[in-house]
Amino acid sequence: MTAVTEKKSYRYIPPRPPLWLPVSIPAFLGAVIGLMTAEGNKALFLPYLLIGALVFGLAAAASALFLERQRRWSGWIVGMAFFLLGWLWVGFAYGLVLGIVGYVIGRMAIWIATGDYRLNLPPYATWGEVAWFYGFRVICGLIFLFLIMPIIIIIPLSFNATPYFSFTPEMVSLDPAGYSLRWYWDILQNGMADPDSTGWAFFKDMWENAQWIRAIKNSFWIGTWATLLATALGTLAAIGLSRDEMPWRRSITALLISPMIVPLVITASGLFFFFSDIGLAKTYPGIILAHAVLGTPFVIITVTATLVGFDQSLTRAAANMGAGPVTTFFKVQMPLILPGVISGALFAFITSFDEVVVVLQLADVRQRTIPRQMFSGIREQISPTILAVATILVIISIGLLTMVELLRRRSERLRGLSPG
Repeated sequence: MTAVTEKKSYRYIPPRPPLWLPVSIPAFLGAVIGLMTAEGNKALFLPYLLIGALVFGLAAAASALFLERQRRWSGWIVGMAFFLLGWLWVGFAYGLVLGIVGYVIGRMAIWIATGDYRLNLPPYATWGEVAWFYGFRVICGLIFLFLIMPIIIIIPLSFNATPYFSFTPEMVSLDPAGYSLRWYWDILQNGMADPDSTGWAFFKDMWENAQWIRAIKNSFWIGTWATLLATALGTLAAIGLSRDEMPWRRSITALLISPMIVPLVITASGLFFFFSDIGLAKTYPGIILAHAVLGTPFVIITVTATLVGFDQSLTRAAANMGAGPVTTFFKVQMPLILPGVISGALFAFITSFDEVVVVLQLADVRQRTIPRQMFSGIREQISPTILAVATILVIISIGLLTMVELLRRRSERLRGLSPG
């Protein structure tokens, strides 16, 4: 007979906090939302504060006392109640926002009331340690919200049907009449000789005369060539600086990345006087060279970081097998450092695509890029078209940064720093 020992698994059950804890935090959030709803009216500050705290506190108490067994539906029940309250009180848009907040409140109340908030912490954690653990994350979240708030605001404003930089009552109430694509259409038509043209004539006129289209062409043309030049120079410099026998490595590295440190207006002024003497000012090659100077440090930094984990014995093995330096670079080094090279190229392209100070001093009307056109639009003719262009640039930047992150993860997998 073989004795079989049964293993029992024990699950840590956190202690339940007093009822005032899951009620007080939502009540505080309700007081903050009540103050924001008062819209600067001092006479309404105290009543709205008390109403918000009372409503949110009661919702949290109801969730903690009656919806614990239905915790899966607690957020939806409270969210629907808040949605109906906001819709009847102010309007559909306000009800939608309150519904989202109510869903969070319902889930939060259950999460706190059952003690699940302590599951990510050791059982011996004190109240002060628990408060700092979540307080630190709340502070980081508020900082992140503060940083992305301008982006969150300009995206819906770019669909405004009126030529104003503010939310209209129709937009707030989610009325379809308050939204329009007119400013995105204005990107195509602005500056055209005949905006009413149709068919092939419209596209031909748009491609040749539309101011924003010309700025977009210039940005991609200059950015592409500047990126290629910066990537080639930066990659070669990083490979040279990564070798142990390279003399004065620190001094040369500091010199090459100095365009990132020196104020941009000083760099632009120096390039302007230098290019004026050799005839490159107000030309495409001059702007391409200037943007390549600004993008090269990003390529050097990213490629150097990739080369830190590179096994130099591979290049020595290739040399022992008879491969020359060029063959070794393209067959051995380049495949392994390619994610870092592409990441540096993307950063160089973003730097060129977003640069305006150098273009202000080195370019004329023919070399206007998107940032230069936006700068002119702000000074000469304020139009929500700028918001539409900014939204497009945000989408492009998000796509490029997402690609950089995917390449970074691929580089870590190739170097064995993360599981495949």
